[in-house]
Amino acid sequence: MKRLVISTGAGMSAESGISTFRDAGGLWEKYPVMQVCSADGFAADPALVHEFYNERRDQLDTVSPNPGHLGLVELEKHFRVDIITQNVDDLHERAGSSSVHHLHGELRKVRALDDESLVYTLRPGQRTTPATRIDGHAVRPHIVFFQEAVPEFAPATEIVAQADVFVIIGTTLSVYPAASLLRYVRPGVPVYYIDPNPASVPQGVHVIRAGASEGVAMLTRILLGEA
Repeated sequence: MKRLVISTGAGMSAESGISTFRDAGGLWEKYPVMQVCSADGFAADPALVHEFYNERRDQLDTVSPNPGHLGLVELEKHFRVDIITQNVDDLHERAGSSSVHHLHGELRKVRALDDESLVYTLRPGQRTTPATRIDGHAVRPHIVFFQEAVPEFAPATEIVAQADVFVIIGTTLSVYPAASLLRYVRPGVPVYYIDPNPASVPQGVHVIRAGASEGVAMLTRILLGEA
């Protein structure tokens, strides 16, 4: 069975109603990015950062996977599918994808401040503050802040290097190191890029100018030889 590796960004979840960060009306217009999504911001005002992610979880509770997410699950009938996502939501998992790798952390999880190996999944509706203790540990969002390393990047590059088909969905290709995953695709492996407003891409990349749901449907027809 061929290995299909898919890299997803904010556009994957936008159709579900998850606010994007960089688009007009996105979260960066409402919150100064370095205050709520950086290591310095967390050190300066942890209460604000906790509340920002509480709000993100509240929003996540109101949305569902879209047809794009569900379409990727259907592809598991024909391919070994690995999803490498920049998104911190759990919509891929809720849709039923069996192999999801989060580059930037997970919204529904927190980790101990004094031991980053201790990661806890929050109950639905559970909120956190600087005073929150789990098993006696103060916690922080299980998110990769700006100014922090991306520990899952190296394992992700190993997965990409094994791809028989590589697909990029819903990203501006401007967030590093995620945007550099394309460099790890083996020569000759077909690459598809799904986005309604695609960024400039290297020669040989097949662009599908569509949103996630429509684009995944188009991709499926191409991969199964129905287009």
